[in-house]
Amino acid sequence: MTGIRGWAKERPGRAGGRSVRPLAGVLAAVAVSLTGTRVSAVALPWFVLVTTGSATLTGLVAFCEMTPYVLVKAFTGPLVDRVGPRVVSWTTDLLSAAAVALVPLLHGLGTLPFWLLLVLVAVAGAARGPGDLAKEVMVPEAAERAGVPLERATGIAGVTERLGTTVGPAAGGALVAWTGPLAGLAVNAACFALGSLLIALALPRGMGGAVAGTGPAEGGARPGYRRRLAEGYAFLRGDRLLFTITVMVGITNLLDAGFMTVLVPVWARESGGGPGAIGLTGAVGGTAAVCGSLVAAVVAHRMPRRLVFFGGFLLAGAPRFVVLASGAPIWVVATVFAVGGFGGGFLNPILGAISFERVPRPLLGRVRALGDSIAWAGIPLGGVLMGAAVAWVGLTPVLLAGGGAYFCTTTLAGRRPEWREMDRDCRPRESEPFPAPTSSPRSGWRSRNSDNVR
Repeated sequence: MTGIRGWAKERPGRAGGRSVRPLAGVLAAVAVSLTGTRVSAVALPWFVLVTTGSATLTGLVAFCEMTPYVLVKAFTGPLVDRVGPRVVSWTTDLLSAAAVALVPLLHGLGTLPFWLLLVLVAVAGAARGPGDLAKEVMVPEAAERAGVPLERATGIAGVTERLGTTVGPAAGGALVAWTGPLAGLAVNAACFALGSLLIALALPRGMGGAVAGTGPAEGGARPGYRRRLAEGYAFLRGDRLLFTITVMVGITNLLDAGFMTVLVPVWARESGGGPGAIGLTGAVGGTAAVCGSLVAAVVAHRMPRRLVFFGGFLLAGAPRFVVLASGAPIWVVATVFAVGGFGGGFLNPILGAISFERVPRPLLGRVRALGDSIAWAGIPLGGVLMGAAVAWVGLTPVLLAGGGAYFCTTTLAGRRPEWREMDRDCRPRESEPFPAPTSSPRSGWRSRNSDNVR
């Protein structure tokens, strides 16, 4: 089986000179697709709320989008490693664009029943899962081609993601307030189409090919899909730090999903702020997160990861729930979201660096796919649970309970001993091969870290 040292010799383009084009192309595609997704995150819930008046149905739409996202992403890791992330990225983005574009088109024609809306958002979610994974997997190779240190590259990627999550809500809130939610969905479709073109045309054809170690094994037999999937699971389950992070982030993602897709829109409607308030909170939080990510890209490698990680979650988590429950004026809400965004800006660079450092490149697609899917597993339920809870007991009790759950999750998880590995060199040794699926669980690579694994 190919080890990391063998993989490094087999990768193309390592001696052919440096070029920033691949890294710029990947980051541009990430920025465009995330911007469109965040525009849709404002437009789609508002579209359902104003057409149905139901928080429960709003949560159901979020469930139907995110369940296929999680399930498809979980099982396409071996496919991304084998076919190549570049091909997977541009084809799935094109499919997402087509599915999203049909929503405003069919609604305008008067031929969009609610069940068909659920089908279309499910198709878009199923396509977006492997597309997001493929872009993530290309970051290490793009960094190598550009000659950029990995931790700095993940920091720049974090800034790019934050820019997308800043521009998206602001643009979405403005579009929905001025022209209605369907315009936001049309912009989302256009962003997916542009992202597909960027990956297909701007990235060199030699980039993002099938990963070494997924081809024919010894004796000429190609490793089967189940074996490749099992290799990814065996590594993730055996690395205690990665697995603990994944589970903790899975809980916070569930809470975040319900917060953004149901609680914030319901708060905006009940407070009278409307879609403009949704866009404002998203914009100020995202702008502060960009600043946090910029600081992280420059100095994060000199800072104690564990302290910064849990400090970021303390700022970015529970206070947002509490301030909405308090009935505070909009400027106070915006301030709390800004402080939380700044703290959250440090999380993605740390989590990205941890993942890329600890996972051998031949396993990267599979481990990231499984890890992301576990971390995202609660997201489809977040909107449904929050919507049902709001309909049952009202908005304020749900906000207070959600904030308490967020605080307890991040605080209690930090007491586990494996978190100490964040602050010392835990990179895998180049000569050490990744484990076969039949090997016993390991405590992680013995020789050395994403707002979350989102």
